[in-house]
Amino acid sequence: MTQPAFETVAIIGIGLIGSSIALASQAYGAADRITLYDQSADVRQKASARDMGEICATAKDAVKAADCVIMCVPVGALAAATADVIAHLKPGAILTDVGSVKREAMTAMSVDLPSGVHLIPGHPISGTEQSGPNAGFATLFEDAWHILTPLDDTSEPYAAAIRNLTNFWSSLGAKVESMDADRHDRVLAITSHLPHLIAYNIVSTAYDMETVGEGEVVKYSAGGFRDFTRIAASDPTMWRDVFLYNKDAVLECLGRFSEDLAALQRAIRWGDGETLMREFTRARGIRKAILEAGQDSQDVNFGRQSATHKDTVNDAEN
Repeated sequence: MTQPAFETVAIIGIGLIGSSIALASQAYGAADRITLYDQSADVRQKASARDMGEICATAKDAVKAADCVIMCVPVGALAAATADVIAHLKPGAILTDVGSVKREAMTAMSVDLPSGVHLIPGHPISGTEQSGPNAGFATLFEDAWHILTPLDDTSEPYAAAIRNLTNFWSSLGAKVESMDADRHDRVLAITSHLPHLIAYNIVSTAYDMETVGEGEVVKYSAGGFRDFTRIAASDPTMWRDVFLYNKDAVLECLGRFSEDLAALQRAIRWGDGETLMREFTRARGIRKAILEAGQDSQDVNFGRQSATHKDTVNDAEN
């Protein structure tokens, strides 16, 4: 257990991230008290069954005594969700979020911000393709980056708020770094947003081909395609909002990607093996850099266990 970073943390939105924050806060002692609210009664009931904190009937009840309020809703819902709680935040409270588009989050949460409330947008670069309160788990943020995009405020109270929020996320196991909101959106456009768009498109293309292949696309799917389907299983609402609210950065990356893809297409058409070899070798170096940075596992087959191996392990454990 660590020294609690906050006495009370309020979580608005109890999906994968919100529930994981609650469970991690309990597991690592990051807060003395956790209050939660979700607009869905069904979600609140499921969260209550998992005993992840005090489930409140209204957003007002959840935030009124909170030292830190974490908005865990899709980017497109952030303005409305923040409007419901903004007048009920106590002086000195920290208001933050977990959205993937920081410029929009900053804009959405700045409206009618009370004096003395510290707005510090944030983004945990962690998650799974699962969603909902039953998908959360306490170790989601371990060794993951959490990016803060603070306002241009050099006052000591604001600096202290950043330190407290940094301590909170560090206590959940995250590595915390600060950067400009626009820079964040450009970086995430290429490292997260575009890969998800490609995954959705590839799986959609495969779906259209399914009638031609008579089931063979699914039956003979290889590891690479299975990885794309895993990514494409992510929450559609969240990713719709990401692309709508980070469209400039995504379109810029998509334009560059389309140009590079056209060059590879041309090399394949003309049998230009030299170009293909050069580009594939260059791309392979990125994988090496990611492994050296500790951002992924170098286990054989990317750490996947075959069905036979998993059955053997399960049999041994039972």
